[in-house]
This record gives sequence, structure tokens and C-alpha cells, in this order.
Amino acid sequence: MKKLEVALLLGMAGTICCSGLWQTAQTHRHLEESVLRLHILANSDSIDDQALKLKVRDKVLAYANTLFSDSDATLEETENLVCAHLSDLETVARSVLVEEGAQYDVDARLVTMEFDARTYGEITMPAGEYEALRITIGEAKGQNWWCVMYPSLCVPSAVETDTEDSIEETYFAKEEQALLKHPEQYQVKLKCLEWIKKWFSDEKSE
Repeated sequence: MKKLEVALLLGMAGTICCSGLWQTAQTHRHLEESVLRLHILANSDSIDDQALKLKVRDKVLAYANTLFSDSDATLEETENLVCAHLSDLETVARSVLVEEGAQYDVDARLVTMEFDARTYGEITMPAGEYEALRITIGEAKGQNWWCVMYPSLCVPSAVETDTEDSIEETYFAKEEQALLKHPEQYQVKLKCLEWIKKWFSDEKSE
């Protein structure tokens, strides 16, 4: 009987773990498909190039604030708007380089790319594959700057705001808010999901 009881307990524990992992996977996947990131890569890690990156960031965000004036726009509408204004975004970024006398090229495009886990204010975006407006400056070999463009969590350089919580609560489901604000509670499950994703990726490549 003891062996049977142990087997039943292990079976129940396994079912609970699998159920929790599946729920976390669903929440994580929906989160990946529900946001648009902004990713700006500096030419290099020199002090001047990093300062230039931040100036580009400020101009791009200022332009984006006028471009995304419709607060009720969907993610798809926002992505379509970005695609339609990629050349304008490049022009805005390039104008900063001209003002600063930097002879670098600029490239802006909408991409799907892998992100490591990143902390932004009080939230942590888990590692995963996200849609992003990616702006590269010059050789794009320097440290990057990133934020969340949709929903609008991007805040120009050190400006305090009290709207982030309301945006999060309005846009993200409770399960997603828990994942964003308390990532430590999901670390093991997220690591398992990363391993499973990598395993399937390796299997397909063979």
C-alpha cells in the first residue's frame, strides 16, 4: 500500500506541476504576442556613442508620442503604423546624428527577435521572442536601450509618471501582471519553458 500511495502522490504532484507549467506557458505566449518592443543599438560602447543613442531615443519617443496618438489602437494597428512610418523614424533618428556631427547610418525595421529577461521599472519582461521596432546606429555593436512601445510604457529619460500601473492593469490580464511584477515566483517554470523551447529548436535543426 505504501508504494501505491507514493505512486499516487507522485502522479498527483506531476499532474499539478504539468498543469502549472502549461498555464505559465499560455500566459508567457500570450504576453509575447501582445506587446511591441523598442530596441535601439548604439554604434559602440564609447561614451559619445552611448550618449548619442540616448539622444536618438528621446527624439524617436517624442515622434512616437505624436504618431501613436490613438490610445485605443490595437497592436496590429500600431504595427501597421510603424511599418508605414519606418522611413520617417529613420529620418528622425538621422536628424540627431546630423545635429551631433556623427557620420553613421541608421536603419529602422520591424522584426521578430529574441530578448533576454529585462527589468523596466517595477516590471520584468520575461525572456522570449517579441515583435520589436529595431533601430540600429552605425555598426550597432554597442549596448542597447529598450522599452515597451505597445502598450505605451516608454517614458523619455528619467521622467516620472504615475500612469504605468493603470496601463498595466488595463492592458494586461491578472495572470500576466503577476508574471511581470513577481517574476521570482515563476523562475523555475520559465527556465523549464526555455529548456523545452531550446530542445525542440535543436531537434528541428538536426
